Amino acid sequence: MTYIIALPCVDVKDFACVDECPVDCIYEGRRCLYIHPDECVDCGACEPVCPVEAIYYEDDLPAEWSEYYLANVEFFDDIGAPGGAAKLGLIPKDHSIVARLTRQH
Repeated sequence: MTYIIALPCVDVKDFACVDECPVDCIYEGRRCLYIHPDECVDCGACEPVCPVEAIYYEDDLPAEWSEYYLANVEFFDDIGAPGGAAKLGLIPKDHSIVARLTRQH
């Protein structure tokens, strides 16, 4: 199980969750943040600090945002498990689910 970042984060990227994450598993894409499913330790520290309520435990992800599970998993297909977001900084891409959206804010 893991935490998922969903639609409310797109074009917001507040970073409160990044500051709170003890394992540095929240990566920055162009328009959205993504939680690495293999690096997340399921501590839940990120969820309550998200000001737009975009972070959900996998089992609690609202049905209308279920595709964001795949977005968070598949975002890392060509990146692998770098072992921490701080090393990479901004990753100049987004998952296609996010990339095809019109500007949110």
